[in-house]
Amino acid sequence: MTQSTAISAQGTSFFIAGTGGAGKTITGVAVGNPTVITSAAHGFANGDSVTLTGLTGADAALLNSKTTNTFCVAEDTTGKVITAAGTATTLANIPIANVKSGTGMDGTANEIDTTHLLSTAKEFLLGLMDSGSFSLDIDLDNGDPGHLALRAAQQSGQKKTFKITLPTGPTSNASFQGLVKKMSLITGVDQTVKSAIEVRVTGPVTWA
Repeated sequence: MTQSTAISAQGTSFFIAGTGGAGKTITGVAVGNPTVITSAAHGFANGDSVTLTGLTGADAALLNSKTTNTFCVAEDTTGKVITAAGTATTLANIPIANVKSGTGMDGTANEIDTTHLLSTAKEFLLGLMDSGSFSLDIDLDNGDPGHLALRAAQQSGQKKTFKITLPTGPTSNASFQGLVKKMSLITGVDQTVKSAIEVRVTGPVTWA
């Protein structure tokens, strides 16, 4: 009898990016898609959000396919000339406490109708992917750094990087950038104070 390979949700962790840590010197850039960055003994992890400075046109990006001295970022630099003289800094991952459930990344790609007069059936191509939204239900703690970071992101309207880590699996980290649209307050008799969080995902979701 075949054993189930299902992953238990218990132990899943959720993070929102905070401020940057120590910068690591970039010594090489291999252009392409993805872009490969060389930085000796960088110590980064797959799914980290990294800010690149000193490289023309560079911006925050999600890190994947890391080795000891290199890592990839999900940026297409094909055909560009980039001088390797800069710094890579990861943003600290702030844990979001008291998460009861999470759901989302439910977007779909746009359908482009390519049917023409000689078509024998409807024809389509897929357009840009919409990564959708992600929602969290939490027991609210106004002293928790993760909850405070969520509220600050909602009030500022600034894009933040989020990371979800599943308890097991070879590609257990999902990273994405998002906008905190909602952080509601829910109370009731004989209940904990709760909050429903809604994050609009912007750009792709990276699994690493």
